[in-house]
Amino acid sequence: MRTTLVLWDIDHTLMVSGPAATSVYPRAFALLTGRPPTATVETAGRTERAILQELLALEGITGIAQSAADRAMVRSLRAVAKELRDHSHALPGAREALAALRAEPRVIQSLLTGNLLRNAVRKLRAVALYECVEAGIGAYGSDSAERADLVGVAQQRARHRYGAVFGPDNTVVIGDTVRDVQAARAGGARPIAVATGTYTAAELRGAGAEAVLPDLRDTDAVLAAVLGGSPPDGPQPREQRAAAPTTATPGPATGSTDTGRLP
Repeated sequence: MRTTLVLWDIDHTLMVSGPAATSVYPRAFALLTGRPPTATVETAGRTERAILQELLALEGITGIAQSAADRAMVRSLRAVAKELRDHSHALPGAREALAALRAEPRVIQSLLTGNLLRNAVRKLRAVALYECVEAGIGAYGSDSAERADLVGVAQQRARHRYGAVFGPDNTVVIGDTVRDVQAARAGGARPIAVATGTYTAAELRGAGAEAVLPDLRDTDAVLAAVLGGSPPDGPQPREQRAAAPTTATPGPATGSTDTGRLP
């Protein structure tokens, strides 16, 4: 029986997207306004909607519909699709950790990311990780600008799919930023952090991470953190199961304009 919902962040947790990812916001701004921005904003651990909203506000731009802003960000990442494919890579251990959790009969594995759904799909496909997760029960920046809101969105989708209740005791969020940890706590999930981004292990632990891993190379340590049990030097045996099918398009939450379909 699948009793644990595991939700992965994408950028700097599972993969590095290179300069293509950070170019999305100035490109989208230019599409919406006809000029490049002069301001810059912090991006780590934030949703794409929140990032672009702040950039527009700093530049004094108002009156842009959310649907138009979302389309501009999707179009901007699509414009650098080749660069994304050429310069992105999965982080060490990510593929193995995803495969091990996918083989666990207790685990449902999806995403909790600030990326818009279509941008999340494009990034994961660039490094051949998309098929490792059940994207249809994940939560995305196209569901809410507030990251903490996404925990409940994913829990609701997983409950609808599997008929089980997911709450703070059986939902795990894995990310690399203080905001990931804080959002997990606020949204009702156990936060596990990996120090593969810009934050140190001490900062992530101080933010409230239940466990902090240096990276994803030690698959047994990832499993132990997610499922409990033995420490990394005493791995537990794992029962194998057939991989669950992935679903490309989650049911959109209220306010979502992103269908997840790639052109």
